[in-house]
Amino acid sequence: MRTILVLNSKGGCGKSTIATNLASYYAWEEEANVVIEDFDPQGSSSEWLKMRDPDLPEITCIRAFEESARPPRNTDVVILDAPAAVYGKDLTALVRRAQTILIPVLPSPMDMRATAHFVHDLLLVGKVSRKQIKLGVIANRVRENTLVYHNLEKFLKRLKIPVVATLRDTQNYIRAAERGRGIFELAPSLVYQDLEQWEPLVKWLHSKRSIPT
Repeated sequence: MRTILVLNSKGGCGKSTIATNLASYYAWEEEANVVIEDFDPQGSSSEWLKMRDPDLPEITCIRAFEESARPPRNTDVVILDAPAAVYGKDLTALVRRAQTILIPVLPSPMDMRATAHFVHDLLLVGKVSRKQIKLGVIANRVRENTLVYHNLEKFLKRLKIPVVATLRDTQNYIRAAERGRGIFELAPSLVYQDLEQWEPLVKWLHSKRSIPT
């Protein structure tokens, strides 16, 4: 079972957007049995699934902030959508569940400072410090060729964690979310730029670099 945790203690960085689009990718492109475990009390992933057309590939949701439940035995991929402000024992418990952690970061000074402190704490968690889990950063809602983007690039290099995707700031994610879809389930002519930006992330997730040995 493939287990991917989308995590950052900073709220509003796009964790649920990344989580739901990952679920969409695996369900639509890979025809996998996908489960989203929604740990965020805001329930963004859960609400997204309520909007989903029953004709689309099924994605199962566990409202983990309300109940403790295990994914069905036939599950291929589990996406863990983490809450904001998760620390200490809660952080350790989430990390123990995952093979791979994706950390979305927004190109703002506040987000970069918060992420720097969070990554410092994350690297001290046992499973991470023992390199039993793989980390990847996603530069999210980016407008390239801006000063703040170049500052983000410099910041991400200092983290010494691979940047596995750079996703642009676009309304396509909102349009997809309103319909309980991911960008992979929209007309390719509308989202071709976004699909191209997801290619490095998908390639990394399928490589040995994203799975602990």
